[in-house]
Amino acid sequence: MNKIFTKIIFMLFVLLATGVGAYAQSIVVSGTVTDKATKEPIPGVSVTIKGKTVGSSTDAKGQFAFTTTEKPPFSIVVSYIGFASIEKEVSGNAANLTFELESGAILGQEVVISASRTPERILESPVSVERISSAALKELPAPSFYDALNNLKGVEMSTQSLTFKSVNTRGFNANGNVRFNQYIDGMDNQAPGLNFSVGNIVGLSELDVDNVELLPGAASALYGAGGTNGTLLMTSKNPYQYQGASFQYKTGINHVNDNQTSQGVQEFKQLDVRMAKSWNNKFGFKTSFSFLQAKDWAATDTRNFDRVARQLKNGDRNSDPNYDGVNVYGDEISQNMINVSQSVQNQTIAGIATASGGLIPNIKNTMDGAFGAMGVPATGAPSAAQQAAFLAGLPAALRPAVQNYLPFYIGLRVPGLLPNQFVSRTGYAETDLVDYDTKSLKTSTSLHYKFNNTVEAIAQANWGTGTSVYTGTDRYSLRNFKIGQYKLELKGQDFFLRAYTTQERSGDAYNATILGTFINEAWKPSTTWFPQYIGNYIGARAGGQSDVAAHAFARSQADIGRLMPGTPGYETAKDAITSKTIGPANGAKFNDKTNLYHYEGMYNFSSLFNNVVEFQVGASYRDYFLHSDGTIFDDANRNITIDEYGAFAQLGKKFGDKFKMTVAGRYDKSKNFEGRLTPRVTGVWTVAPNNNIRASFQTGYRNPTTQDQYIDLAVGGGSTRLIGGLPESINKYNLNTNKAVTEASYRAFLASVAGGTPNPALLQAYTFDAKGLRPESVKSFEIGYKGLATKSLLIDAYAYYNIYKDFISGVNLYQNPTTTAVKFSVPVNVADQVKAYGAAIGLDYQVGKFNFNGNTSYNKLTDLPANFDNNFNTPEWRFNAGIGSREIVKNFGFNVQYRWQDAFLWNSTFATGNVPSYSTFDAQVNLKVPSVKSIVKLGGSNILNKYYTTSFGNPSVGALYYLSFTFNP
Repeated sequence: MNKIFTKIIFMLFVLLATGVGAYAQSIVVSGTVTDKATKEPIPGVSVTIKGKTVGSSTDAKGQFAFTTTEKPPFSIVVSYIGFASIEKEVSGNAANLTFELESGAILGQEVVISASRTPERILESPVSVERISSAALKELPAPSFYDALNNLKGVEMSTQSLTFKSVNTRGFNANGNVRFNQYIDGMDNQAPGLNFSVGNIVGLSELDVDNVELLPGAASALYGAGGTNGTLLMTSKNPYQYQGASFQYKTGINHVNDNQTSQGVQEFKQLDVRMAKSWNNKFGFKTSFSFLQAKDWAATDTRNFDRVARQLKNGDRNSDPNYDGVNVYGDEISQNMINVSQSVQNQTIAGIATASGGLIPNIKNTMDGAFGAMGVPATGAPSAAQQAAFLAGLPAALRPAVQNYLPFYIGLRVPGLLPNQFVSRTGYAETDLVDYDTKSLKTSTSLHYKFNNTVEAIAQANWGTGTSVYTGTDRYSLRNFKIGQYKLELKGQDFFLRAYTTQERSGDAYNATILGTFINEAWKPSTTWFPQYIGNYIGARAGGQSDVAAHAFARSQADIGRLMPGTPGYETAKDAITSKTIGPANGAKFNDKTNLYHYEGMYNFSSLFNNVVEFQVGASYRDYFLHSDGTIFDDANRNITIDEYGAFAQLGKKFGDKFKMTVAGRYDKSKNFEGRLTPRVTGVWTVAPNNNIRASFQTGYRNPTTQDQYIDLAVGGGSTRLIGGLPESINKYNLNTNKAVTEASYRAFLASVAGGTPNPALLQAYTFDAKGLRPESVKSFEIGYKGLATKSLLIDAYAYYNIYKDFISGVNLYQNPTTTAVKFSVPVNVADQVKAYGAAIGLDYQVGKFNFNGNTSYNKLTDLPANFDNNFNTPEWRFNAGIGSREIVKNFGFNVQYRWQDAFLWNSTFATGNVPSYSTFDAQVNLKVPSVKSIVKLGGSNILNKYYTTSFGNPSVGALYYLSFTFNP
């Protein structure tokens, strides 16, 4: 039914496109824009029809062209940052127009598309929107345009590695951010097996970026599921406006004065190439290539983390037998000394009973009687001579087993000798497990054909591979990770039809936490290591050593022969484990080959109604084909597909020159969940020329991710199992019948055990919501102002209030808590509403040759529901400020950006802890060489080299200094 629905919608679009194309006669507006003083062409200039949303921007040669159904006479508005805007009336021929711009301050004239899915001046946007133009991209001090997003108003970023960064706005930041959508040329850039974008690992190359637009907050009414906390849209350059060959080579260094690793200063290299050509403004071709190579930032936090209480605790490997380092893996495997001793005792009793043919049914009782007869007190330890005498009386075949059992027998017999203490295995540092040789290779090729001045066909292929590190429930080494996106599109002035697929391949990616655990297990299984440790501990304590000394001795003996990083044995085990898949193969490697297929179309009827009203409709259909062979999803023995479809409509009307109102709504349906409607209402009031007040009510929602629905994965070295929240997953592990208990009650029970008086009554069973896992939704209320206080000062401010319903969080549960507890982590909906609010203000000021900017944002979580696991993960206050000049003296420019953010709590499934406040400077100076169409740039990020972290458990980030040469930027 869904596919039939899609075909009908698309056929309707084709018919409408054909009919309206014949109905509406269009004309071409074209021309050239140059600098009046230098006569040089100016790229990136905004050219629009006054009072309309129709327009374009100039290419590298200063040329522009666009089509319109407007009939002359009309006025053309030409504007560009740093130049005074001009207007020219067109009454006859609209082709080959010429404009000369003079230097002067002009702000707020950029044209955006994302806010309403139709072109409009950024000053008149009905919702908050941020934009980086192609001209501004050249002036950025950050090493890449993606890094520079952090300087936008209200934007925060989680840096998990040099190339993997997650963008977010308005709270609930995450390492893999499922509440933030990212699009490249209209394609959802998410990795379908993860349901979030992998930073810019597979994105646009620096030379191919035309503009970037960012929508803070909800946008589901126009863009569908996801994006409840923001949407990022990146648009590449087309081959008609941006022709020729370009290249950029960037070299630099990082890890300067890096005291956390021993690798010293490391080299950073990046090469970008782009070529584009069009013939007769009909056929166009472009291709781009980018390759980056560097040594990644290292996660080296060795502080002690309590995974039950979800907080840091005192101690290190030498002082805490149950030490678990934040970025140390393999030490998550932990056992209680008494429980292990009891297990050894039970196994020995059963083994001796079998070996003796039932003559010794319970060796413990036999030993109690024998030692009692020798005069040993019931709670005393037999002497070495008494032990030897007892062993001598046993059949020779039974003596080794009983000899091995004796320390555990004594430990359980003598009060105070064996503590109620958990002990963890010795782990490996992340630096010894993860591949830090970061690489990123991106390619994009597209073919374009214009049937006429308004209709264009595009075939596009984006492909990328890279090695990076991602933080989920564990740390994952994304080695040779690959994503391909392949698109066919037909678009015109008023419509588009688009079909694309995203093909994800995990390559050689592996789970670093599981790797650390399995290296230990390959060398010595835990079933051997823990008894050795405890037996040696008891022997040392019985010999008079202190508790601390006994623990140190026990670990030294149990770790004899342990595989050490760098040795052949270690490397052999590491290679073997990372080459085998997670699951029955007992490996650490993922085998994800999940694909996404997406089809969508949109039609803008505004020209049909002579732009009296703006009316748009659109529809989309999507299929996920999950394929992990049981290494991520519960798909070892079945195929899993998820289909989603939806449609939207938007109606806008301008009332005079003062007020514009827009109403939109979208309906979406996903396979496993009920359909839902997401409305949106916006209004823009022009209180004075170039001064607008905006207000909006928006709704957003996101379906539970593919992993929320179907994951079935052991993490934490095997100590925790992540499962989907659908009823079938709950029933698979009998969590409705053999109920698990809450984490808080399990901690209380463990405390009672530690106190010597186990109290099972403390355990509280968890009952899953009968309605099952549901999509999460948000209602967002926003009011804002954007305007020119003077022609040199632009002010943009907003305040918002968000109400989340059915917020998707997680719950940790323990099944069989009084015996061998099994930990599950399950996504569930929070019963009560979750509320957040915030505000931001930004200023842009131009004086002479200088541009000043500054912004600050505030975000706050309020009315926390009971038992809500607070993962707001956002500083209350952030502040950015900058100063720059495109040309402070002839051909020389500079830009400096300062960023500060407050301390805050970071809570994720990986770890929980406080992230300290930090501040950082990015800066660049550049020299333009017009004679060879080149720019030389010297710059750096975090130039003062003050190492900081953006999220708990992730690496510390230092300075990156670079020198770049760009030809034909």
